[in-house]
Amino acid sequence: MGKRSALEAPVQHYKIKLINFVCPFLHREGHCCLNLKIMKERKFQFSYKILKDIGELNENDAALLQQARKVTKKAYAPYSRFNVACAAKLENGRTVIGTNQENASYPVGICAERALLATVGTQYTDEPIETLAISYHALDGESNHPISPCGMCRQALTEYEKRTGKPIRLILSGMEGDIYIVNSAKDLLPLAFSNEDLGKDE
Repeated sequence: MGKRSALEAPVQHYKIKLINFVCPFLHREGHCCLNLKIMKERKFQFSYKILKDIGELNENDAALLQQARKVTKKAYAPYSRFNVACAAKLENGRTVIGTNQENASYPVGICAERALLATVGTQYTDEPIETLAISYHALDGESNHPISPCGMCRQALTEYEKRTGKPIRLILSGMEGDIYIVNSAKDLLPLAFSNEDLGKDE
């Protein structure tokens, strides 16, 4: 058997990972003349602050979180016994609160974040939310670490950001303990569905 040229070499013997590689002999999308599949890779990451307790917050943020913690008493959660509440500081200076409201027909219930967004959207249409503090009280467990919004609420918060053109800063905490500060709700949902996916403009 004669010698093989470099292009005829059995490339399957090699494990090759190519990132953002453009073959000069590209003959169809995603493949080159060496029959190597071109793979693109993107990385998503974001940063958030971690505070040890409410004493490390500035006066305004501490007051907002305290209000969210206090409002957990207004939640209606007889089934999960997991009270969630949030308090939002609007750009116009107003503060709006929301709590989770459960129902015997479980899907009918609504999370605190979306209850709040419905109130803001109705009473203060298109008013940007500067900061949203979210807290919870687990009646049958501990409430000493931050929790983040569920997927549906992340989608709703991201849409409201897009609607107003302003980021929503999040303060996440339980009734005590660590506090997370996230600069924008969209950081929690990098591949959010939007009006652009529907082919519609604002």
